[in-house]
Amino acid sequence: MAEHEHVRVAVIGSGFGGLGAAVRLRREGVTDFVVLERAGSVGGTWRDNSYPGCACDVPSHLYSFSFAPNPDWPRTFSGQRHIRAYLEHVTDLFGLRPHIRFDSEVKLMTWDADHLWWTIETTRGTLRADVVVSATGPLSDPKIPEIPGLDSFPGKVFHSARWDHDYDLRGKRVAMVGTGASAIQIVPAIQPEVGRLTLFQRTPPWVMPRVDRAISGAERWLHRRLPLTAQARRGLLWGIRELQVQAFTKRPDELGLVEQLAKRNMARAIKDPALRAKLTPDYRIGCKRILLSSEYYPALARPNVDVVASGLAEIRGSTVVAADGTETEVDAIIFGTGFHVTDMPIAERVVGADGTTLAETWKNGMRALRGASAAGFPNWMTIIGPNTGLGNSSMILMIESQLNYLADYLRQLDVLGGRTALDARPAAVDAWNERVQERMKRTVWNTGGCTSWYLDPSGRNTTIWPGTTTEFRRATRRVDLAEYEVIRKPAPVAGRRNEALA
Repeated sequence: MAEHEHVRVAVIGSGFGGLGAAVRLRREGVTDFVVLERAGSVGGTWRDNSYPGCACDVPSHLYSFSFAPNPDWPRTFSGQRHIRAYLEHVTDLFGLRPHIRFDSEVKLMTWDADHLWWTIETTRGTLRADVVVSATGPLSDPKIPEIPGLDSFPGKVFHSARWDHDYDLRGKRVAMVGTGASAIQIVPAIQPEVGRLTLFQRTPPWVMPRVDRAISGAERWLHRRLPLTAQARRGLLWGIRELQVQAFTKRPDELGLVEQLAKRNMARAIKDPALRAKLTPDYRIGCKRILLSSEYYPALARPNVDVVASGLAEIRGSTVVAADGTETEVDAIIFGTGFHVTDMPIAERVVGADGTTLAETWKNGMRALRGASAAGFPNWMTIIGPNTGLGNSSMILMIESQLNYLADYLRQLDVLGGRTALDARPAAVDAWNERVQERMKRTVWNTGGCTSWYLDPSGRNTTIWPGTTTEFRRATRRVDLAEYEVIRKPAPVAGRRNEALA
């Protein structure tokens, strides 16, 4: 980077959120922007998660940008390889590569109140930006629990999002820690080749069949020749999920029927009553994310798999010890223990107007106006921010709504003119979050009787959106200037040096 480079917008991250922001900027006529990516290629979580069996649990035609439809998805639920290829295609289709700075991890972002810009320190230099769009995503920094003795384990240890493809699992004794969305894909993928697989399960998930199939050549031909058919397919997938939302947000008791279907799915593969008892959740379905797999339960029933219905508590040499005292000798430990979602590390690197970091501001829970703007952090927006997650549909829908908000945010700055910044008013942030949390009270995520990664340490749900994607799109269609403080830099006195151009 050139010293003191200055851009209109700096986008952090090149996953779905960052690439979507870059496309939207170009479509809005903004070309003075950069995308800062810490890795050497685009893709975000779909680049980082390359573990065996990695795939999406949202249908392909819904898990893609509306402005970049893909008529050639090979399966109804796409695998990691095809989703990553799609993101590479979007990057090239919209000419984004000249804007992307690879291997440029953001170390610190500091608001300069005198000049109304952000100073951004990266591993490849420093630059300034009028507006920052943080699109690092909540599933970017793996979380490994602090287990006594882990440092002295003599075997192989890695997280599902940092898979070691050089390590040969064939014949090995493997401990899989966790039973989330990654684990239920990894287990059936590695079970046939490992010598012994021990699954450490703190809480069993609800698992429904994954009705996946190859999309025929005729279907793909039709979608290429008649794009409206692909749009109709996407619309149908979206509509079904919109109709499901009320059961999650207003009438959780209606989910009892879905629980019966999930139990039947389990019973078809798990004949051992004792194992079925271990795998049967004691909370309302939907409280944690409903997982999709047709291979998970059959894999657990195989003779080389053990299920320990207790979390990993300690490691003594090559012996892993569960909280219930179960001891197992293993050669490798794979953690499928999720990510730093409610304590995103990027928040420690954002310093706002009063010198406080975003992490300090959010120490009692993440809060942002319309999931985008935090008070005290002018001209800073986040994609997939607090309370924008979904429990049953495609996050791409939420990302595109936030891109609408970003586009109008920049338009408002242009209308105001000069060197101007918008800072979310604390009262507006409070009012928005009070409405969200009030709606959250009766949702299955708060009443379902589970502890999930949706909740922060205080038990507050700062992750999920308690409504439909249509409602969120309406809420983010326009920026309401009454919710922001307008900050202006006085025009320079004639004849004096303009510091902004220094």
